[in-house]
Amino acid sequence: MANPTTSLPLYERVARKNTIARAIELSILSLLLSLLAYRILSFQDHGFGWLLAFLCESWFAFIWVLTVSSKWNQVVYETYPQRVLQRKLELPPVDMFVTTADPVLEPPILTVNTVLSLLALDYPADKLACYVSDDGGSPLTFYSLVEASKFAKLRVPFCKKYSIPVRAPFRYFSGDSMSSQDTSPQFQQDWKKMKDEYEQLSQKIEDAAKGSIPCELIGEFADFMNIQRRNHASIVKVIWENKEAGDANGVVPHLVYISREKRPKHPHHFKAGAMNILTRVSGVMTNAPFMLNVDCDMYVNNPQIVLHALCLLLGVKSDKDCAFVQFPQHFYDGLKDDPYGSQWAVLHEYLGRGLAGIQGPFYGGTGCFHRRKVIYGLSPYEYDEEISGKLSDQNLQKTFGSSMEFTKSGAQILSGSKSTSSSPHNLLRSVEAANQVATCVYEYDGLDLWIDDGGHPHRTHYPRERLEINQLHADPARISGLRALRRACDDDPA
Repeated sequence: MANPTTSLPLYERVARKNTIARAIELSILSLLLSLLAYRILSFQDHGFGWLLAFLCESWFAFIWVLTVSSKWNQVVYETYPQRVLQRKLELPPVDMFVTTADPVLEPPILTVNTVLSLLALDYPADKLACYVSDDGGSPLTFYSLVEASKFAKLRVPFCKKYSIPVRAPFRYFSGDSMSSQDTSPQFQQDWKKMKDEYEQLSQKIEDAAKGSIPCELIGEFADFMNIQRRNHASIVKVIWENKEAGDANGVVPHLVYISREKRPKHPHHFKAGAMNILTRVSGVMTNAPFMLNVDCDMYVNNPQIVLHALCLLLGVKSDKDCAFVQFPQHFYDGLKDDPYGSQWAVLHEYLGRGLAGIQGPFYGGTGCFHRRKVIYGLSPYEYDEEISGKLSDQNLQKTFGSSMEFTKSGAQILSGSKSTSSSPHNLLRSVEAANQVATCVYEYDGLDLWIDDGGHPHRTHYPRERLEINQLHADPARISGLRALRRACDDDPA
């Protein structure tokens, strides 16, 4: 007899009741059609102005129909993260990407809070790895992350011990967070200690930012000596490597710093190029089948966000039915009742849910879980024979370049085999290979897999002429407040 917990769905697709709204929209449509019919029937009695009005009104009606059709079938996906745990399946690894570019425009304390919110997620620490891409090549950012990793060893156990809902310290300590939690003397003591530790961390970063150099450029910081922002070699640093299995004692996930190589004569394509480097570097280091990308100023406020995403990614009948899961953004400290629409409520609550009812949302650039095999160019319409053809040594090298480690990891993802690269003792061994795939020359050395400005994988016989992702693009995401999940595609892959 089947276990009832394993037969329950991981998510449900619930249609929104919008009968009144549909009736109003149908009434408006009938009025628009009546107006256009009146214009057509009255052409002979009027001149050029009548024709011009008809053309303008026809265009308005066309745009209005497109907009209404986009939000006609609004759906909500109800996820059940506890059912993922009840199935007792081995949870898949997840790689988390954070992108930053300028320590002045994007202060390191913002990046640190985003990273800390990711490191403290309710998910086995040995299944998580956080990669921070620093396009500024700043020793200040690296120094801040090193100090943050020390604080995380205290913060992560505290969050999991007391089930802290908000994992970003600056938001947690900005309000009256202690009053709504456990009032026991032990909690109050730990809370005060944690707040003092965070204030010390913030002060260290602030003091470092005021100086010209945050620390002596020796040891781990020697790679930043005489560095130029737009002309430097790749830098890959394993800040913290988790060597403990499981999630015991609130251990901290892997934390890796990346500053990709930049040269004046090689276009870097901004955030898009950084995302490509993060994909390759993580491929040779941990090679998780799922990837989450987050902007440096977008913290995760739902500690079970990975489980919510897995409900959709694992709950589909086939991997081909769901390519990515997008969460809507929410902005904190907004004005009451949002008079200026800065929370994008119409976009998320109506258009976003409507697009989810059609097929799925757009990629919003942050707060998105990707299936790695899709980023590697796997099409839902390819058969097993076609996938096997891609796994030949010649095709693999043509797609993934000259790095044997990256080629091997790509083959593991495309074939669906379980990767062994996520074992907890080999990150440092992968640094050399990570530096190789983080160079700008690697992209022009026979590699013909690239991502265009719509986020779609492509291949070309002329790698030097290709473009990369100019803008990773789509909808929903609550990574300032992760909530209201939407899946990238419906049950029907067509």
